[in-house]
Amino acid sequence: MITLCGMPISNYYNKVKLALLEKGIEFVEEPVGIRSTDEAVLAASPLGKIPFIRVDGQTLCESQVILEYLEARYPQVPLLPADPLAAAKVREVTTFVDLHLELVARELYPQAFFGGTVGEAAQDRVRKTLARNIPAFRRLAKFAPYVAGATFGMADCAAWASLPLVGMATKSVLGEDLLNAVGIDWKGYVRMVGQRPTAMRVVADRKASGA
Repeated sequence: MITLCGMPISNYYNKVKLALLEKGIEFVEEPVGIRSTDEAVLAASPLGKIPFIRVDGQTLCESQVILEYLEARYPQVPLLPADPLAAAKVREVTTFVDLHLELVARELYPQAFFGGTVGEAAQDRVRKTLARNIPAFRRLAKFAPYVAGATFGMADCAAWASLPLVGMATKSVLGEDLLNAVGIDWKGYVRMVGQRPTAMRVVADRKASGA
C-alpha cells in the first residue's frame, strides 16, 4: 500500500494524487506540513518538501520522480504513450509546466495567496522570465483537448494542478494574467479536466481540508 504524505494545499501533492486516482492505485494519505523540520520527514524528504510517498518500507520524494515510479510500477493504466518519443514529448510539456512556469511564478505566491509582499525587483524578474517562458510553453502545448494532445496523461496531472496558480498569481501581483495574455485558456482547460471524477475527488478533498 502506498502512503501519500503531504497536504492538499500543495499543487504538487494534488499532481501526484490525481495520478494515483487516474491509475486506480490504492493509497492512503498522511498529513505532513509544508517545510517540516521533523527528523522523520527529513529522512524521507531531505528538503522538507511535500509530497513524498512511503512504499515497501522505503520513501520517495519529488513529485515527478514519484509519477515516473508509478508509471513504471503500475503500467496497466498508462499516463504516457507507449512510443518512447511520444512519451518524451509528454515529459517535455510536464517539465515546462513544473520548471519554467510554476517554479518561476512561485516567487509571487507569498503576496498572491498568503498576505505577504513581493518586492518590485522580484516582480520584474518574474515578469521578464514568464514573458519568455509562457510563449515557449504555448508552442509546445497542444490543448487538443488535453495539454499534450488528445489523451489525458502525465502532463495534465501537472498542468491541471499548476496552471491556475500561475494565472491567478500573475493576475493578482503583476496585474495581468500572463497565461491568458498569450491566448492560453487555462480556465476552460481546468474546467474540462475538472469534469473527470478523479479531479472532482481531488477538489472535494482539498475543500474539505480547508485548503
